Amino acid sequence: MPDTSLGPIETRFAELIWDRAPVSSGELVKLAEQELSWKKSTTYTILRRLCQKGLFQNEGGTVTALMTREDFYSRQSRQFVEETFDGSLPRFLVAFTSRNKLSEQEIAAIQQLIDENRG
Repeated sequence: MPDTSLGPIETRFAELIWDRAPVSSGELVKLAEQELSWKKSTTYTILRRLCQKGLFQNEGGTVTALMTREDFYSRQSRQFVEETFDGSLPRFLVAFTSRNKLSEQEIAAIQQLIDENRG
């Protein structure tokens, strides 16, 4: 599995792409200049990096997503639990809830996930 970890700036740029994909690379240069104060060369450098990570592709001047935002964040979450809690979701939940008590709504949503994935 390729390394899809992103820094904060790369994440902001990826969010710009996901919000608008498919988007022309020219339009992306304009957006990055407006939103991130980037020069054209910076935009293409970061775009190339995100394409190498398998998140996007730039073909014929059109940037499209190869991985959805949801798939990306799911992979990041799974990787975090694997690396930090030896893959144990219960250990993660214990750590997460030790300082932040879950609301009744959150408990119901988690219970629904458990029920849907049981079996």
